[in-house]
Amino acid sequence: MASTTLLKSSFLPKRTEWFAGHSLRQSPNSQPTVVTFTVRAGAYSEELVKTAKSIASPGRGILAMDESNATCGKRLASIGLENTEANRQAYRTLLVSVPGLGQYISGAILFEETLYQSTIDEKKMVDVLVEQNITPGIKVDKGLVPLAGSNDESWCQGLDGLASRCAAYYHQGARFAKWRTVVSIPNGPSALAMKEAAWGLARYAAISQDNGLVPIVEPEILLDGEHGIDRTFEVAHKVWAEVFFYLAENNVMFEGILLKPSMVTPGAESKERATPEKVAEYTLKLLQRTIPPGVPGIMFLSGGQSEVEATLNLNAMNQGSNPWHVSFSYARALQNTCLKTWGGRPENVKAAQESLLVRAKANSLAQLGKYTGEGESEESKKGMFVKGYTY
Repeated sequence: MASTTLLKSSFLPKRTEWFAGHSLRQSPNSQPTVVTFTVRAGAYSEELVKTAKSIASPGRGILAMDESNATCGKRLASIGLENTEANRQAYRTLLVSVPGLGQYISGAILFEETLYQSTIDEKKMVDVLVEQNITPGIKVDKGLVPLAGSNDESWCQGLDGLASRCAAYYHQGARFAKWRTVVSIPNGPSALAMKEAAWGLARYAAISQDNGLVPIVEPEILLDGEHGIDRTFEVAHKVWAEVFFYLAENNVMFEGILLKPSMVTPGAESKERATPEKVAEYTLKLLQRTIPPGVPGIMFLSGGQSEVEATLNLNAMNQGSNPWHVSFSYARALQNTCLKTWGGRPENVKAAQESLLVRAKANSLAQLGKYTGEGESEESKKGMFVKGYTY
């Protein structure tokens, strides 16, 4: 346990005052008091910081390949393949064994089946990743279920037994974890849903750190809706503030986490369109207002944007210096063209791997603020938004 003692004014901000951004003034007659904050990360503190910094390294980001077996089945069905373990293994083998992938990818989020799976060449998937200096991660949430008492909203389950699962995943070679929860703007969002999302993420993060896994904190603001970018900013501000309040309440060490938020964009069904420069302006403004600089990396999700759109937006956010590593944790925005190029045919594996490497390199350049968008295929420009998307 690490303890930090800070000299503060005679009272701490109330939660409501923090959210409102009120200025707190010390009474002329008040005396300073010593307030002790306790941050827990157990025996893994140094390792957590090292892992987080390694994932948040210049020019690199995360390949999210943690789709559940059911969602992976939808991907396979789109190219005419049956959802079998052999087909899932073949596709995941293709992804993890791309030559040179580690130059652009620092971490790969896996589904539980993949963490324990071997490639078609009988090498452990985890070992293949580590050989390329790619840190293996693991999806630990158990999916979304209806939130009783809400406006048809959801909450994320999976806290039961999480500590023992995290310990087992660490033993298997995972060094970071991911927990995704969502907030829907068309459905409110209600205060209940935002609090439940934030509390669940905070409990998960504390448990993960206690078992040696860097938690990726993912409060996704769904793209669904006709709202404009200002409404997205307003909701995301409330959600991110709530999340970090409860992370602090649960003694989570900020230096040992990674944040995976949505970019601040208009709703997918909005008539308003936003340029990459506007998305960057709104998103960076919100990061500056709500995210402590001690967080090593901001690894954005793509959330149904086209491959090119997600890359352009990321590039715009890296045109100046940021206190965090601003990068990517993409699934569809890295895999879409790759999957379609493969088509389930062994003779297409090399071409599919090359297409994945193209996307990884493009996003690496965007992380460095050097992406130009030249030479992109028409397929990479197609949007991938799916209303009510689940995985």
